[in-house]
Amino acid sequence: MSILIKPIITEKATADSELNNRYSFVVDNKANKIEIKDAVESAYGVSVSKIRTINVRPDRKTRYTKSGMITGKTKAYKKALVQVAEGETIDLYSNL
Repeated sequence: MSILIKPIITEKATADSELNNRYSFVVDNKANKIEIKDAVESAYGVSVSKIRTINVRPDRKTRYTKSGMITGKTKAYKKALVQVAEGETIDLYSNL
């Protein structure tokens, strides 16, 4: 199974990549920082200087409808913030 699932492309993540050279990825829940670093370096050909990981909790919602109360939740995932070395960039839009 692949360590990197997909890059996170939002306004906040794009601004962070332009200003601080930091990129966000959704990664496998069981991956550690060393595995994430090796996967990013091999996939994009850059040198990684720092990695921060976050376990994102699921959001729970409850709605009251005509047929009764409906509950649901989103999926939990792990997010990695990858700091790339100065002067290097990752082109996330090249393979779209």
